[in-house]
Amino acid sequence: MSDIPAGSHPVDTSKRTWLIASGCAGAVGGIATLVPFVSSFQPSTTTKVAGAPVEVDISGLRTGEKMTVMWRGQPVWILKRTPEQIAGLSDPKHKAELADPDSGLNADEYTPPYARNDHRSIKPEVLITIGVCTHLGCTPIDHLQPGAQPSLPDDWIGGFLCPCHGSTYDLAARVYKNKPAPFNLKVPPHVYLSDTRLLIGDDKKA
Repeated sequence: MSDIPAGSHPVDTSKRTWLIASGCAGAVGGIATLVPFVSSFQPSTTTKVAGAPVEVDISGLRTGEKMTVMWRGQPVWILKRTPEQIAGLSDPKHKAELADPDSGLNADEYTPPYARNDHRSIKPEVLITIGVCTHLGCTPIDHLQPGAQPSLPDDWIGGFLCPCHGSTYDLAARVYKNKPAPFNLKVPPHVYLSDTRLLIGDDKKA
């Protein structure tokens, strides 16, 4: 039996590249004003096209900051969450609002075993996820600050909003109920080479 919820639509990969580019162009201004942003696009074009693992240094990433790297032509977000943000991910009231709070839907594709927890990560403070909406491949926008905001509920605790069709994700990249997106954002395979060095695209190397 398929894990895809009734009425949902799989990601249209043929439109993904165009939609990601469009979403990024429209969202850059809003992202810059909301939170500190660290950008890192160090891997060469050849490496990215080939889909080779990407090594990332996160030693300069401070609490509350997010950086982006490219892997297989997709944006991979690395967010260092605050203790308050981490604590809110396990709140039963919050989890009841999510479509897949335990990351069980299509888990083999979207959530590696080491990320099947409330924070969806190896280290609770560091979220690593692919910033591509699981509805039609748009790029969600950061809304990391809590509180009422346009297109978001008054009790918003922070997360991501896809501007194309309104899907919302929490700070563990889990999708809310009754949204177009059928799955949580994908967690790519990754491994820590040290406390501050990540390898994205391979979780079998030590």
